[in-house]
Amino acid sequence: MLTIRPARERGHADHGWLDSWHSFSFADYYDRAHMGYSVLRVINDDRIAKGGGFGAHPHRDMEIVTWILHGAIAHQDSMGNGSVIRPGDMQRMSAGTGVVHSEQNAFDGETRLLQIWILPAAKGGAPGYEQIHFEDVDLRGKLRLIASPDGRDGSVRIQQDAAIYATRLGKDAKVSHDLPKGRRAYLQVANGELRLNGKPLKEGDGAMLEGEASVQLEAVTDAEALLFELP
Repeated sequence: MLTIRPARERGHADHGWLDSWHSFSFADYYDRAHMGYSVLRVINDDRIAKGGGFGAHPHRDMEIVTWILHGAIAHQDSMGNGSVIRPGDMQRMSAGTGVVHSEQNAFDGETRLLQIWILPAAKGGAPGYEQIHFEDVDLRGKLRLIASPDGRDGSVRIQQDAAIYATRLGKDAKVSHDLPKGRRAYLQVANGELRLNGKPLKEGDGAMLEGEASVQLEAVTDAEALLFELP
């Protein structure tokens, strides 16, 4: 079964410095029918204006993943980490028993990113941080593993039985991924247009897959997407 989550039906918040689209319930946006999917709790498509950003704020018991689509973000946290995150960088912050962090636009213009929250396998873990860069050649024309529970194939390690794949596809390019029996998937289209198992999707669209044997992607235009393999 394939269920599409159209971009236009997502929650929306415009704070001036931040324009954000919520695939699932978040902050002031509440939708009982969209509280998450499996262990995937949040996908926020954020556009942060020049000079904007999130001041220091706390999190706990969440795996927080950031994927930059355009621009750059300066990250600081209470674990002593400080870095700039750019396109191709996969950042994972395990909030665990508690962490405070800030995120500021570090680009001379608008920055766009996907921020993702995944429920951890267990609460009360130690906070942690990891950031790995993936070159365009690693992502182009393939589904590249960028997050996994065991950090295999050079991916960041997340505290959950889930995996995240990234792809950048040129027009007409095709990629596929077999889903093990009993596994679900969620696809988020970041840029462009593509077909998922024959169904057309546009920028911002998402799709839930359950009981499907595989994920088949075909780019209608140049496209970028994230694929989540979930329990």
